[in-house]
Amino acid sequence: MYTKPVTTKEMFAKAYDGGYAIGAFNVNNMEIVQGITEAAKEVNAPLILQVSKGARAYANHTYLIKLVEAAIIETGLPIALHLDHGDSFELCKSCIDGGFTSVMIDASSKPFEENVALTRKVVEYAHDHGVVVEAELGTLAGVEDEVKVSAEDSSYTHPEEVEEFVSKTGCDSLAIAIGTSHGAYKFTPDQCTRNEQGILVPPPLRFDVLEEVSKRLPGFPIVLHGSSSVPQEFVKMINENGGKMPDAVGIPEEQLRKAATLSVCKINIDSDLRLAMTGSIRKFFAEHPEKFDPREYLKPARANIKELVKHKLVDVLGCAGKA
Repeated sequence: MYTKPVTTKEMFAKAYDGGYAIGAFNVNNMEIVQGITEAAKEVNAPLILQVSKGARAYANHTYLIKLVEAAIIETGLPIALHLDHGDSFELCKSCIDGGFTSVMIDASSKPFEENVALTRKVVEYAHDHGVVVEAELGTLAGVEDEVKVSAEDSSYTHPEEVEEFVSKTGCDSLAIAIGTSHGAYKFTPDQCTRNEQGILVPPPLRFDVLEEVSKRLPGFPIVLHGSSSVPQEFVKMINENGGKMPDAVGIPEEQLRKAATLSVCKINIDSDLRLAMTGSIRKFFAEHPEKFDPREYLKPARANIKELVKHKLVDVLGCAGKA
């Protein structure tokens, strides 16, 4: 039984050897934490709960830490607490000092040598405090919290750079860009084709880049950001109840499952949770305009997050039963 957050070291080693990935789910409030962790408990899956700079500003560091600690006490699961997209040494240090077991330093928008230098600085401080570090090479398009990258400024990871980067920085895992993207609008209609139902089909992930990176970094855990699948039932639920989300499209789940069988040990999911919550609440308000008790509309939202996460853990990530 676990009572405190763990690092990702052991869970990544098992995931790499076992051909599955750990779900890294972004959390902002109690209901999201509960929905994710109740799903993981039911299927006995290890978890990464991650907090962005924006979530920390919204919910407060202390509240988030205590929510995660409560979830660990309630479930007894191995859960890592991770900083998603840390953009400075100071932010990473604050999270390390404040009880996080894993941090990401995202210097991917900087020139290679600057990325190496900042990542190395974070790694040295983190390792001195028993905390692991995720870094990033290549830049994902899209919008997530305060991370905004245009399609023109995004770039695939260059496999020939990964060995030098990992050896110089000492990072514990590496996020790479192979065609995933942040947010619910991952691709423009021009980048996609349409199937017989008129639904947008996104371009396939660059598995050639992933395979080349894996060859150069045998046994090393790879991370995929921007990997929500944007479930169309929730997009439809939002649109049928007053929302406006035309052409929202995500990463096909079968491609994520394939990535999880390779060297990808951590897959980040955020937008799908937001869609499940927003769709549920919009539907509740449309059906019960007289209701005003937050518990009544947050309850179905939490339940839908739980079912969504359970599906991801079992059918997409393959990590059910691995806790």
